[in-house]
Amino acid sequence: MLGTIVNVITVISGSLIGLWINKSLPERYVKIFFQVIGLFTIFLGISMALKTSHVLHLIIALITGALTGEFLNLEKVITGLSNRLKKKVKLKNENFTDGLITAFLLYCVGSMTILGAMEEGLTGNHKLLLIKSLMDGISSIALASGMGIGVLFSAIPLFVFQGGITLLAMALGDFIPGVIITELTATGGILLMGLGVDILGIKKIKVINMLPALIMIIIVMSVIPEFSF
Repeated sequence: MLGTIVNVITVISGSLIGLWINKSLPERYVKIFFQVIGLFTIFLGISMALKTSHVLHLIIALITGALTGEFLNLEKVITGLSNRLKKKVKLKNENFTDGLITAFLLYCVGSMTILGAMEEGLTGNHKLLLIKSLMDGISSIALASGMGIGVLFSAIPLFVFQGGITLLAMALGDFIPGVIITELTATGGILLMGLGVDILGIKKIKVINMLPALIMIIIVMSVIPEFSF
């Protein structure tokens, strides 16, 4: 778990620096920072989504995931939970939920996260996660400066998600095929594109309600592996 612990520390440290920058800079600089984050999120999402080689699986996962999230009304549930958390710790940041979800997807939905966590669990090698930690620490500075304290709190789901994969790898061995990792990355990329559009204020997209697609892609890839593009 050393790699994940270091990763959490770098995210927290970078977020604190970003929050300090947010308070120190004039509003117009924070605004342009926010716009850069939106554009970069779309760019990163596109680059991740283009890795797919199973377009049919991706479409099915996105549709079924979005319908599931809409049925469960995840956006309302998660927004309610984040608002309660904000009240408990007396926060006033209006972008809290967006910052938390954006950071979670950036830090947790990618091949480096899954492969690094699996490698640490299987072999005890922390190298990949340490490299990721450096990247996430730098990213968190920019994210927190534009989106606020929600980025700092993303360290909690990061620890649970990434640490959970490491523990599963220790217990079960090499349990996730490479193709599923690739398609999970691509699915996360689509969600990041939606977040980027939302961040830029182009169109309100219920990205939170689409989060079940990250589970659906694993199910779909396992159930219908014969169709690929």
